[in-house]
Amino acid sequence: MPRGPRLDAPGTLHHVIIRGIEWGNIVRDDTDRKTFLDRMGLQAKGSGTCIYAFALMTNHAHILLKSGPDGISTFMRRLLTGYAQYFNRRHTRVGHLFQNRYKSIICEEEAYFDRLVAYIHLNPLRAGLVESLEELARYPWSGHAVLLNRVRFDWMDRDYVLQFFGRKEGVARKAYLQFLEEELGIDREKELSGGGLVRSQGGWSKVQSMRRRGEKALGDERILGGDSFVKEVLKEAEERRDVLLPEHERLRLLDDDIERVCRDAGVTPVFLRSGSKAGKLPTLRRELARKALLEYGLSLAETARQLGVTANAVSYMLKPQ
Repeated sequence: MPRGPRLDAPGTLHHVIIRGIEWGNIVRDDTDRKTFLDRMGLQAKGSGTCIYAFALMTNHAHILLKSGPDGISTFMRRLLTGYAQYFNRRHTRVGHLFQNRYKSIICEEEAYFDRLVAYIHLNPLRAGLVESLEELARYPWSGHAVLLNRVRFDWMDRDYVLQFFGRKEGVARKAYLQFLEEELGIDREKELSGGGLVRSQGGWSKVQSMRRRGEKALGDERILGGDSFVKEVLKEAEERRDVLLPEHERLRLLDDDIERVCRDAGVTPVFLRSGSKAGKLPTLRRELARKALLEYGLSLAETARQLGVTANAVSYMLKPQ
């Protein structure tokens, strides 16, 4: 079934996971890697987004960030759209570069911040891009090297991260490295990037223990935190549900998306809205329909009008494929 709308408010901690479409590469060489990080840094500084950890892999990337005044969606849209346009131009390709929807998990900072930093920064080692912690310290496409002062990115808030491990930098870095070695022997894949109740409660063993005690807990695939944290986030999201951008602004965003999608696919917006089912058009309309309804909160009728199809057709697009 379609995923729920994104949960966000300024100052929210997110673990973001970006994947290449059909697990394809999102970078091909160091020029691509540098461009991606330069664009991420530029957008972070321009939007007030705080970056605490990152790992740029070959076909995906992890980012730990705290959203700025405009939330996460604007930051991610500008980063991914701008980079995809660059990548397609440089490598003479067309079409989508990233999976239709990046994954963002709201995280309870006090309980999970240090584990998330370690999990993200250990990704290149676990994936075999480097062979040891010593090599990881020299790997320039991860925030680990920034924390160790081997690489300088002024857009990453290394001081904020290190304060979780100690008041003085030398002590903090030593404690961070010790923690990293401990975390290397622990598999937190399901806990930190899986879904639902298991992740929200910190692992299957804790869920089983709660069930034996007859306790019930609330879980959500978009949230990493304890029961009270999940409830608080969902409550705030419910209270904000009616606080939307004016409809003309949401329509403008959708129109920008239509222009981008059509440009990447090599078709015109007029052809997209023609009702034709040729080539990639049904897939493009499905992507746009889900964004219009689930992210921009547009009605079925308005979404159908913008895409040149019927409301019944839009409803069908939302069914599991």
